[in-house]
Amino acid sequence: MGLKGDANRRRIVDAADQLFYRQGYNRTSFSDIAQAAELSRGNFYYYFKSKDEILEAVIERRREQYAEMLTEWSESVPAPRERLRHFVRMLLDGRSELLRYGCPIGSLTLELAKTQCPQRDHARELFEVFRGWLKEQFAAIGHVQDADELACHLLVLGQGVSLLAPVYTDPELIEREVSHIDAWLDAL
Repeated sequence: MGLKGDANRRRIVDAADQLFYRQGYNRTSFSDIAQAAELSRGNFYYYFKSKDEILEAVIERRREQYAEMLTEWSESVPAPRERLRHFVRMLLDGRSELLRYGCPIGSLTLELAKTQCPQRDHARELFEVFRGWLKEQFAAIGHVQDADELACHLLVLGQGVSLLAPVYTDPELIEREVSHIDAWLDAL
């Protein structure tokens, strides 16, 4: 595709990623994406023939980013319990976006599930990236038998906070719940 083509494709995926998060997949049009990417619609169709193709590219981009982030945490944070805390800290680090839009993974997968979009299973894989990594961390702190159950529970806790944060728009709710999750992790 060449450097310019790769750059244009990245611009489209970046723009779509932000729009899907902020206004939802179903409420985002080709025109919205083309405008945000600063490309003409005709040029836009050279890279993607359908919004579903863009969605696939967004999901894949997110999957790669999350996997890279988790690998970096595994390499740079020596203790598995501290790695789990890094995961929980995402709620605090992204709190301004979370208070307004919720979780980027949760909001997308929920919207796709409600409309029975064929990409919903692919989007669910984003949670599986985290679940597998969390399972490894719980096993590393000695919870081998129930590592997957604990990983799923931590995902549920985080998604509960992510769901209610924009409902209540209360940053203290996030901080309070992160403290509860930290206490739960300490008790394990």
